[in-house]
Amino acid sequence: MRPRAPAHPAARVAVLLLAFTGLACGRDRPPAPHGVLVVSQEQQASWSRNFNPLTTATAARWPTLAGVYEPLLVFNSVRSEYVPWLAIAHQWRDGNLTLRMTTRDSVLWSDGRPFTARDVAFTFGLLKRFPALDRRGVWGFLSGVRALDDRTVEFRFQREFIPGFDELAAQQIVPEHVWSKVADPVAFPNENPVATGPFTEVRVFRNQVYELGRNPRYWQHGLPRVEVLRFPAYPSNDRANLALVFDEVDWAGNFIPAIDRVYVGREPKFHRYWFPLTGSSIFLYPNTTHAPFDDARVRKALSMAIDRELLVDVALYRYSRPADATGLSDAYAAWRSSAVAARGDWVRHEVARANALLDSAGCRRGADGVRRAPDGTPLRYDILTVSGWSDWVRAAQVIARGLGAVGVEASVKTYDFSAWFQRVQEGRFDLSLGWSFEGPTPYLFYRWLMSSATVKPVGEASMGNWQRYGSPAADRALAAFEHEADPARQKVLAEELQRIFVEEAPAIPLYPNPSWAEYSTRRFEGFPSREDPFADPSPNKFDRGECLLVLTSLTPR
Repeated sequence: MRPRAPAHPAARVAVLLLAFTGLACGRDRPPAPHGVLVVSQEQQASWSRNFNPLTTATAARWPTLAGVYEPLLVFNSVRSEYVPWLAIAHQWRDGNLTLRMTTRDSVLWSDGRPFTARDVAFTFGLLKRFPALDRRGVWGFLSGVRALDDRTVEFRFQREFIPGFDELAAQQIVPEHVWSKVADPVAFPNENPVATGPFTEVRVFRNQVYELGRNPRYWQHGLPRVEVLRFPAYPSNDRANLALVFDEVDWAGNFIPAIDRVYVGREPKFHRYWFPLTGSSIFLYPNTTHAPFDDARVRKALSMAIDRELLVDVALYRYSRPADATGLSDAYAAWRSSAVAARGDWVRHEVARANALLDSAGCRRGADGVRRAPDGTPLRYDILTVSGWSDWVRAAQVIARGLGAVGVEASVKTYDFSAWFQRVQEGRFDLSLGWSFEGPTPYLFYRWLMSSATVKPVGEASMGNWQRYGSPAADRALAAFEHEADPARQKVLAEELQRIFVEEAPAIPLYPNPSWAEYSTRRFEGFPSREDPFADPSPNKFDRGECLLVLTSLTPR
């Protein structure tokens, strides 16, 4: 049985507004004290106290990766540039087999001990000793790391691998004098962090709320101007949105339907948002280990069955646009080839061509209208998505209707996040929605979509390439990119990767995900905006440190 069509957006907005109005009574909580920034970034029924920045689990609390701890350099995805942070300079040597970084002087850990290059070397040594912590895979290309003196750290590479710089720059650094005494850093909850970031002091930690106070020894003198970050627990996106609409939250990264009416319209003077299309692209992943998804004609046919215009209208309230065939978001606007994208006509909604491609692949309709694979197996599938992620659920419903029109019977199946994530990582699905991987260049994006080196056996958890697709042509282009330091040549290779993706269609791009950011200027100012786009505005942009650009720019009114 196919899912019902989603309610019309206007009807959903009306229901939502009624819900907000009905729940408004009794929500007159006193505002947070002056200087306390209330943030909604995670939706949890209750908090667990874990500030381990190296853990691969999902337990580390925000903003552990970009607020408590800090990387060597921060990548600004809006301006597509690196901002010096704990490191201030770097130099390639020995034919790009050695990278030297100069660390910032006069930085203190929050307990008053000096930060040095030796902490950097120790951190990377920790990742080597405990491979479970090496989530960026740096020891797949490094051969050694050593501190030459207090301000110089040297990275030795196994091979020339220019994109490795991006992963080294993004690594959060921990203090040797603390972590050298930790017996099991993988399981270490780090309840009282010692760090270099702007917010290091755990002032309050309860099941329903926690607070981080500012680092009294922060190296950017006079910053942060925000005194405290407060994090109430909200068990769902709807509850978080209610708190945001009724001014209980200052900064959030939520999906809000009809935001101009629901959020901005309530307080036009203060309520703002900016959704640049610089988030990861959202894909429909067909498991290519399962026939007939191993046939590019079938993957392209499924893509042409999807009405992306309807999808972004119903599921995303036009906050985004249909993806082109390169799959690249606006974060890669300087890299995208419009000529290559134009050749990818399989992202157009063309039912007749989809039917013809399925016929040519030997997937004929049965008497019941459902197509069969060449071996006679009916094309009946579940589309996996995350329960409670309303935009994804509605997108999956639109996709299921489109597939049904070409004889592929699809049902939407929702799981809570952890169960969904485990299934897609292990390749135990036929079709699933999912995100893509981001990086300063398209290298990482395409590596996790097409590299044979990222293909894991079904049942073995994989960080990406959930569709388990390997392309020999992409392998060659990616290998060339790894050796190329010249930006002009990198662009040529990026265009080649786009061409391969468009030709082989290893996954089905749906839309570039907005970088969700809502904020109130009633109590704080200095947020990035369309008018002042100095950084990505979303609290969700923490993996490469970008949140730090916002946290150090905000000022209480």
